[in-house]
This record gives sequence, C-alpha cells and structure tokens, in this order.
Amino acid sequence: MTAFDEAEIADVIAASFPTEYSGRSFYQQRPHLRVIWRKERILAHIALFYRSIRIDGDLTVIAGVGDVACHPDFRELGIATKLMDHSLALATQSQAQFAVLFGARTLYDRAGFSPSKNTYTSVDMTGAKTQGIGTRKANFLMVRPLKNRVWPETAQIDFLGPLF
Repeated sequence: MTAFDEAEIADVIAASFPTEYSGRSFYQQRPHLRVIWRKERILAHIALFYRSIRIDGDLTVIAGVGDVACHPDFRELGIATKLMDHSLALATQSQAQFAVLFGARTLYDRAGFSPSKNTYTSVDMTGAKTQGIGTRKANFLMVRPLKNRVWPETAQIDFLGPLF
C-alpha cells in the first residue's frame, strides 16, 4: 500500500464518517488486510482485523470488520455489497470462527450479520488514544458465523484490546 493509497482511503473515510479520523486511513489500529474498490481512484474500503478474543474465557479467533466506507458519490451501486461479500469470503478461508463488527446498517443484515447484546470488555481508544479499559453492554455488536459454530449471545466477551 502506497502513501497515495493511504491518502485516498483517508479521503473516502473522511467523506463517509462524521467521526474525526485526523487524516488517518484507519480508526484505531492499522488493519491486517484492506479490501478496496478502485476505479481510477479508491472509491470504497473495508478493513479486516484478524485477532483472538475471549468468549466466556475461551480463546477464539475472529475477523473484525471495520472502516467500512464507500465514497458518497458512488453509493447505491452495489460496491459495498461486493466488497463485503469478498471480505467475508477471505475471512471464511482463515482460521476465524466469526466475523464481528460494530454497526447498524442494512448492508450488514444482508451479509448475514445478526445483532448481539453481549457484555464486552475492551480498551477504549477514542481518537486513537488509550482512554482506559471499560466493560459495557453492546448496542451495535453484529456477528456472523464463518464456521459451524453458534455465537453465544449471553457470553462475556473480552476483546483483549481495542475494538476495530
């Protein structure tokens, strides 16, 4: 990924979210994999974060999905759906048991994500600065199984670090 690519992703993210990213091409942590849609320039982006979390104490590999962004001028063309489908296909080929994201959009419902209200612990990194460790009830947690495993909706989740 070039510096020019990073700048284009940062532009798409800035146009897509009200949250201040301060010119970064990522929210809190750099992703392990980026899936992009380019047509002369980068028009859309999804970040994948492969990591382990604890589900009721059991270490489980997940694919965190974050920074899902499509430039407003190119929405409603199915680009985000195609990127999500490709991202989930990649995640399914990995060791990840679940794809996990925080959001509330029809795109996620169509991709097979379901809301979950688990209580979770994570490092709060608002503004890409460590703010503390907190435990809270999930409001926008969405989960999609990638293997033959059921997500335990009453389990305590420990993200072992920041969210995506």
